[in-house]
Amino acid sequence: MAEKQAPTLLRPEELTPARQAIDGVLAELDRQLLGRTNLHRLVMAGILSQGHILLEGLPGMGKTALIAALGKLLRMDFRRVQFTPDLMPGDILGTHILQQKADGERAMEFQPGPVFTNILLADEINRASPKTQSALLETMQERSVTLLGTTHQLPRPFFVLASQNPIELEGTYPLPEAQLDRFLFKINVPNVSEDVLADIVSSRRRGEAPAPVNTLSAAAFNDVLAVMERVHLAPVIAAYIARLVSATHPESPGLPADMAEYIQYGASPRAAIGIGEAARAWALMNGRPTVGFEDVRAVAAAVLNHRMILNFKARYDKVTPATIVEALIQTLPATDLDLPSTIQPVTQ
Repeated sequence: MAEKQAPTLLRPEELTPARQAIDGVLAELDRQLLGRTNLHRLVMAGILSQGHILLEGLPGMGKTALIAALGKLLRMDFRRVQFTPDLMPGDILGTHILQQKADGERAMEFQPGPVFTNILLADEINRASPKTQSALLETMQERSVTLLGTTHQLPRPFFVLASQNPIELEGTYPLPEAQLDRFLFKINVPNVSEDVLADIVSSRRRGEAPAPVNTLSAAAFNDVLAVMERVHLAPVIAAYIARLVSATHPESPGLPADMAEYIQYGASPRAAIGIGEAARAWALMNGRPTVGFEDVRAVAAAVLNHRMILNFKARYDKVTPATIVEALIQTLPATDLDLPSTIQPVTQ
């Protein structure tokens, strides 16, 4: 029986151009939207993982500007849909229209909706009705639209980047857990520091960002994705991801006892897949051909914080999913080996 060959690791001459291309996009994002360095890197990791991203933050925090800038920098087709209570599924997916042909016959012809794009900004996604929200389920999972028994494939790549306001509750419809689970990341967009605000006031007249000067062609982006496919994830890292996701369930022995009382339901297997892909992206962004424990820890909160369902006690005690993820990272050992206390695995 032939032995299984070890995967061929990325060579420096393959890794360096991809990292330089990513660094160019990130530097441009940092120049256009000030004070968002870590946010930009998480969003880029989500894009490289070909996942969907939910941005949650107060109005005016630059969520829409970030997504629009990303579309320009990656030279992708970008469309924005403002979600409102009266928005219908056909307004997003498209519809069939009765058309008269040259020979006089009439036939239903499909008119594609705004979802037929590369980057779809679903602005204020929680303001649309559940019926309209559910129209995105197939597009986010299968990258296709099925109407009247016919399936239409969406352009590749395809990303849904959605935004929502965490404090506006009147007239909103919270996303169901099944739809939240289809987002690779849920990222909270925080406020910026006083120094950054001063820079914004002095350099952003009327809130206008400078024109992009360093963009990435579609071919170059596809080359980066091809390199991303070859970033190696070792079995020991896969086992760590599996134990991390399993520990989000209240009955898991790996969950700290003081955290178990706050969790009602843990994360799904899709979370483990998401962490693996996002960790590959994080490793590539840092010039590493293989995934390390630090890459898993860097993306774990963004993948898990919308997949754990907490109970009322957690809200009362002001315990958030991010708090639980941080506790898991601090307490869960990198390997399940019973090592002496004087020996610890290398995690950096």
